[in-house]
Amino acid sequence: MRARHAAYVTSAAAPARFPPEDRPEIAFTGRSNVGKSSLLNALVGVKGLARTSGTPGRTQLLHWFAVDPPKGPPLHFVDFPGYGYAKVPKSMRDAFGPLVDGYLQTRASLRLVIVIIDVRRGAEEDEVLFLQWLAQHDRATQVVLTKADKIPKSKRIPAAHAVQRALALPRAPILFSATTGDGSDDLWRVIGNSV
Repeated sequence: MRARHAAYVTSAAAPARFPPEDRPEIAFTGRSNVGKSSLLNALVGVKGLARTSGTPGRTQLLHWFAVDPPKGPPLHFVDFPGYGYAKVPKSMRDAFGPLVDGYLQTRASLRLVIVIIDVRRGAEEDEVLFLQWLAQHDRATQVVLTKADKIPKSKRIPAAHAVQRALALPRAPILFSATTGDGSDDLWRVIGNSV
């Protein structure tokens, strides 16, 4: 499955610049170099829609994309800054800063936060803290493991179960490959169910 249409809307460095909350929003977040832009582009079927920064962790903007999903109402996808490479403290408020922190706490149109993890790295402290923070703020989440094609098929399910245990998830993460398209249908189903 792919989006019927997807287009860039705007970027914001401050809450005053956020666009109107006229569509349900799905946020995409993850460590720098996790394959977030590749996931977004593969999911909507538009090459180059979400762009990668030449310097990981440098981009400190939220980016909105208008998306008409395969089924259901029009959405906004919100691309978060990558974390991990940037010089950020460990605490959640400092790590994500007022921009992201404010968005996650106040955005009424936010329906789902997709937390993206490189299947080869697995869950680390940043992901544990972030998911705990999201749970405390009653935000729905879905963990996605990218670059599934980079490990042997026999290791994919065990890797997913290891992340599920490490993050105490109620369900296994989605295994995703931007190269093969594996996991796209599963992710679209979760997105559809969230709105």
